Amino acid sequence: MLALISSVLLASILKTCTSADWCYQIQVTCESHCKGPDLWHEAHRECMSHRQSPINIVTKKTRLDPRLTPLEFSGYQEAFSGILKNNGHSVTVSVPHMATVGGGDLRATYKAVQFHFHWGENGGPGSEHTIDGEQYPMELHIVHMRQDFSTLQDALKAPSGVAVLGFFYEESRSSNRKYDGFIEALNKVEHTNDNTTIRSISLSNLILSEGNMTKYYRYNGSLTTPPCTEAVVWTVFENPIPLSKDQLSAFSNLKFHNNTPMVKTFRPVQPHKGRFVHRSGSAVLLASFTLLLVGVISALGLSQPN
Repeated sequence: MLALISSVLLASILKTCTSADWCYQIQVTCESHCKGPDLWHEAHRECMSHRQSPINIVTKKTRLDPRLTPLEFSGYQEAFSGILKNNGHSVTVSVPHMATVGGGDLRATYKAVQFHFHWGENGGPGSEHTIDGEQYPMELHIVHMRQDFSTLQDALKAPSGVAVLGFFYEESRSSNRKYDGFIEALNKVEHTNDNTTIRSISLSNLILSEGNMTKYYRYNGSLTTPPCTEAVVWTVFENPIPLSKDQLSAFSNLKFHNNTPMVKTFRPVQPHKGRFVHRSGSAVLLASFTLLLVGVISALGLSQPN
């Protein structure tokens, strides 16, 4: 009887230790038994499907798309109080009010649900998407669901039910004062399931000015964490957000569930598998128009008055 009980207990322990819980590559050890990115598909089959994210964006292979006009934001400037939480994989903030994005050939209006981050170690490489192989220190994802859905779970069932805006960060010499309150709040969510309320923040304060968001890339992909659902329209902005070395390093003070440093929280880039990446063309079109105008003036023999 004792042997039987011991066997059952051992089986229970093994089941727990070899659970389908996913983790990042840096967490994979002989003791952790969690599934790193290469094994996510064992628990979530879609993680090895055909439209996975993130990807490496090769700029010379992107396709200019004149339909990718500047995005239209509503409610982004509204200040709100959100819950900042360490969920064991990242830090997330809920967006409790109506903030939407549309335009730019999104073909629907999308409501902001939450935002979170992916980062490296003490300001080292940590973005999920890369540009021509370059990995930035950190990446912000603002997750939106199509406005006609009532829950994110329902939106994920539609091919383009979710829209994510991705922003890179770069190291700057001086601190970004708009992030002071946010960085300070990180001290209160060091451990898994810790949470705190951040007051008087706005989405527009965390991102670029609208004038700096006209250059971006667009492709169809997936969530970058399990279950890797392929229901995401990705918009990845070219211009990065500046943060100081200390501000970037503050994220590395957070902890995974086993109290190890929460660092290198990014999924490796995934194969394109025939997908095309499109780029916005406002700046390119403006430059082309200027050159065309100069050519016409020259051809007509016109000159500006002295």
